[in-house]
Amino acid sequence: MPKGSSHRLAHRSSHRPHRVVLLVDENSNPFEMSCAIEIFGLRRPELGRELYDFRLCAAAPHTRMRDGFFTLTGVSGLEAAEDADTLIVPNRPDTGTPRAPRVLDVVCRAHARGARLVGFCSGAFTIAEAGLLDGRRAACHWMWAESFRARFPGVRLEPDVLFVDDGDILTASGSASALDLGLHVVRRDHGAEIANHVSRRLVFAAHRDGGQRQFVERPVPEVRDESLGPLLEWAQERLGEPLTVAELAARARVSPATLHRRFRAQLGTTPLAWLTGERVALACRLIERGEERLDVVASRSGLGTAANLRARLRRATGLSPSAYRRRFGTGGGEALVS
Repeated sequence: MPKGSSHRLAHRSSHRPHRVVLLVDENSNPFEMSCAIEIFGLRRPELGRELYDFRLCAAAPHTRMRDGFFTLTGVSGLEAAEDADTLIVPNRPDTGTPRAPRVLDVVCRAHARGARLVGFCSGAFTIAEAGLLDGRRAACHWMWAESFRARFPGVRLEPDVLFVDDGDILTASGSASALDLGLHVVRRDHGAEIANHVSRRLVFAAHRDGGQRQFVERPVPEVRDESLGPLLEWAQERLGEPLTVAELAARARVSPATLHRRFRAQLGTTPLAWLTGERVALACRLIERGEERLDVVASRSGLGTAANLRARLRRATGLSPSAYRRRFGTGGGEALVS
C-alpha cells in the first residue's frame, strides 16, 4: 500500500460510509461507469454494513455518452463532488479533446482537500491535464501510451501494467482493468475478505496484481488441457503445502518452461508470482478472520515463516500483520504473536 494510501477512510467510518463520486462528462465510456456502479454503488445487505456512499454527478444536465449511445440525465451537478472522499474522474476515447475547465477545477479541488482520485482507462489524461500527475506514476491504455507521453512528458507512465496505485492517485489501463482497480480499492479499504465477496458477486477474478501485463497472447488451444483453470483450482486448495513451480508443472504434465510460457500467455504473470500472491491473499483472510498466531498464519498460507509473512504482507499492503489486523480484523486490536 503506497504512501498516502491510509487516506481518510478510518476518520469517516464513524460518521458515514466513505463517499465515492463518479464524475461523468461528455463522451464518457459507459462500461467504466457501469464498473464503478457495480463495485461501489450496489447495496450489499449480506455484509451487514454499507461499504460506500456512491453518487453520480455530471457537468451538464444532459450528458451525451460515448458515440451517442445514450444521453445521461437526472444526476446531480458538479457540486456533488465537493465532499467526495474518492473521486472517479471522467474518461473518454477522444483523448485529444481538452476537458472543460470547470471539470478540471473540480478534480483539482478534490485533490487539494485530500480526496483520492481514480482514473479508469483514459482517465489518466484527465488527471494529467489537471496538472496532478507530474513526477508521479500512472497507467493508461496501451493504445494511447505514445500520445500520453508526448503530451505529458513529466508523468512516469507505466504502459504495460493493469493499474498503478500511487497512494492518493490510482489509474487503470483499460476497460476490464477498471474492475481490477476497483477491487483493489475495495481490498485496500476493507480487506481481502470483503474484496473476495465483491468479486464473487461479479463472478470475476478476486485478485490480479496491478503489475500484470495489459494484454496477453491467447492462442486458440490445440488441445483442450492447455487451460490453466484446473491447475489453479488444484493449487488454491493446497496453498499451505510446500508447492513449487516444478510440482505445478508436474501436475500439469508439462515442463517448467512450458508452464512458465502458459502463465505468461494466459495470466500475464509467472507461476511463482501467482503462487505468492495467492498465499498472501490467504494470509490476509486468515488474519481478518481472527487468527492471532503469526506462525499459524504463515504455515497455513504456505509462506513458511513469520519473517517471510511480515515481509510479503508489508510489500503487498504496506502494513505489518498487527496493523493489518487492527484495520481489517474482526477480533479487536491485539497484536499478533509468533
